[in-house]
Amino acid sequence: MSEKNRDGKRMARERLAVEREKQKAADRRRRALIVGASVVCVLGLAAVIGVVAANAGKDKKSESSGPVVAPSGAQGKDSLAIPVGKDGAKATLTVWEDFRCPACRAFETAYRPTLHELVDSGKLRIEYHLATLIDGNLGGSGSRQAANAAACAQDAGKFRDFHDVLYENQPEETDDAFADSAKLIGLAGKVKGLDTPAFRTCVDSGTHNAWVVKSNQAFQAGRFSGTPTVLLDGKNIYQDQTMTPAKLKQLVEDANKR
Repeated sequence: MSEKNRDGKRMARERLAVEREKQKAADRRRRALIVGASVVCVLGLAAVIGVVAANAGKDKKSESSGPVVAPSGAQGKDSLAIPVGKDGAKATLTVWEDFRCPACRAFETAYRPTLHELVDSGKLRIEYHLATLIDGNLGGSGSRQAANAAACAQDAGKFRDFHDVLYENQPEETDDAFADSAKLIGLAGKVKGLDTPAFRTCVDSGTHNAWVVKSNQAFQAGRFSGTPTVLLDGKNIYQDQTMTPAKLKQLVEDANKR
């Protein structure tokens, strides 16, 4: 073998090694982003108990005394789960989330393509439960308002698309932009056929606010550590720091073989 050929092969091996290290670093950054963001959503809870108590009762729309109106098609105990996917899917993913929570957005960004693929193939069903953790931590009503709007989108059969739009346009955690109905209605324009008079009325009047409050009460009663909480067939997989979209896909594939 000529010296030139040996040098070429050596350089190729070195480039391949560099690319592998880059990929490993990217994977570590992605996992750190998801796990780190989760810590942000959790740590605030203990730090702001006094703030929550001080703000209790100030926002009349947050009271649960009004009628509890579950969104169309809601299922499970007290109709608190919004289902996405086929009823007969062999694997079920339960997601507790808050539209203001940056960890929830990190999870969605990393896992959404895989979740869509598995749902669309009929292998996975997702049950979304909506919480208002950040409203409690930082004050405001954006978590609840966004959850109500998502429930209104469910009434229109557009939950998944609007759910994704909310995360794609999530404001900074300290920015309560989702408390503005006009902001939410404007985002509905990104989902074909959602911005209708019925949807606007549902958002403006807080049709599902009491339902969101009840959903958040169920989240608190569950004593979950934070948002997102992600359970695959009842097992908390989000706490597994080795979890990746590929690993989740394999778990779902295995469930469908049984």
